[in-house]
Amino acid sequence: MARDGLRSHGGSAAGTPLSSGAASAAALAARMPDLLLRARQTAATLAAGLHPQRRAGWGDNFWQYRPAQPGEPASRIDWRQSARTHHAQVREKEAETAQTVILWCDMSPSMDWRSAAALPSKRESAVTLLLTMAALLLRAGETVQLAGPEGLFPLPVGGPPLERLAMGLLAQAQKELALPLNAAAPFLRAPIHLPARAHLLMASDFLDHQENIQTFLRHLAALPVRAHLLQISDPAEASLPYAGRVLFTGLEGEAPVELSEASDIRPAYANLVATRDTWLAGIATRYGHDLTRHQTDQTALPALLSLHTLMSQSA
Repeated sequence: MARDGLRSHGGSAAGTPLSSGAASAAALAARMPDLLLRARQTAATLAAGLHPQRRAGWGDNFWQYRPAQPGEPASRIDWRQSARTHHAQVREKEAETAQTVILWCDMSPSMDWRSAAALPSKRESAVTLLLTMAALLLRAGETVQLAGPEGLFPLPVGGPPLERLAMGLLAQAQKELALPLNAAAPFLRAPIHLPARAHLLMASDFLDHQENIQTFLRHLAALPVRAHLLQISDPAEASLPYAGRVLFTGLEGEAPVELSEASDIRPAYANLVATRDTWLAGIATRYGHDLTRHQTDQTALPALLSLHTLMSQSA
């Protein structure tokens, strides 16, 4: 998959060397138990501090009393509470209709990159954030599924839902990373068949061509599916911290680029990053979606809280 001018930097000169697809999948499998544990712990911490996102409906849990409106069915009036206030009061209950939330993780080679060995790769960060959000959503009784370029991705049978999602992500990584670059399906590809009115939580660096991103988001809006874009970036992709002669090698088959003095292009690069970020946020909003950003050297909590708020508001 060809990508735009904002490139991840790979190779021995800048960042951790690119590994083979099979090695990348094996590394993710080895890390998955730790990622799953971290997701559960973070979700439990967040759930303890979050207020329930309530909305009126026909569930079983009491929410509040409210004044009866003209034409209100008598069966909905709480006569005991009405006698205390001298006004007809309705006992309102909280809605319990489950949403369908679909996770989609970018498994393309550019997501395997990190600028320092101490940092998680972009793919590792994406998987952790997706599983944490899945844990929160499952706690709230939502339906969580997994998708990829071909559509809904089948999950293993049996076991706790969060573990099934983790195993599904692993199977997806093994399948997609085993393909040669020229045979792999593009991460963003329309059409895709998803349940109408579902929520699609997508984790990617979103470095695809702008026309591909725009076409895909427009297609989702027509289904209609609400997309929540989670943009994952490495700190070096934002700051270009390199100086002197640097060789940048492509992660997906592109020709290498050698710079005699990398710091000379830093101002132009910063402008390119800012322009691209502004465009991505704008095109997401244009089609009724939203965007949350996470940088791999930062704590996950701000991104998770932002996602929780955005998904609650769009419920």
